[in-house]
Amino acid sequence: MAQRPVTALASTIRHGGDGGVLDELESVEATARWLRRQARGVGGIGELVVDEELREAVLLVRRAVRTLFARAVGPAPPSPVDAHRLMPADEALAALNAASARELVVPQLHWPAEGTPTATLASAEADPRVRLIALLARDAVDFLSGPQREHLRACHAPRCARYFIRSHGRQEWCTPACGNRARVARHYGRAREAAANAAARPYT
Repeated sequence: MAQRPVTALASTIRHGGDGGVLDELESVEATARWLRRQARGVGGIGELVVDEELREAVLLVRRAVRTLFARAVGPAPPSPVDAHRLMPADEALAALNAASARELVVPQLHWPAEGTPTATLASAEADPRVRLIALLARDAVDFLSGPQREHLRACHAPRCARYFIRSHGRQEWCTPACGNRARVARHYGRAREAAANAAARPYT
């Protein structure tokens, strides 16, 4: 199942194969590549011209999202990758709400000749950059205020930085691969502890 925009955005920070942290938004070019990949989930952005100003706006929404994800998974620990540089929660809320408010939407009435009138919300914003930032922020607002928030977890497998939506009650990791890495790490951790304890025992 495809990720929704807010979880895709949060997942742009991840561990690389060499154990380092990769940022899929580390440059204007990288941000443009990511947005092109997300064009289906975030409509109308495939041809968007990306510059440093837009990148910084996307980064601010991401930082607010990961801060509020960390709050949502509490009292469990957040992802260790950026736990040391999260925003204050009230600052994250203000940033997210400000981004959401950037796009003006207006009600539009639809009334077929034979049928019941219905209302929809339509954008009154001409700038696609503003629409993009507002869309990312509003998806975060929708997610964090909805029932899926209760199933959000931080994956604590080695070399993982992801938050994920738990699909069943016993799920601890975002993917089976992360589960395998975590089990292997636990096994070697127990083996090292046993070896250390054996070495520390006095001879009899």
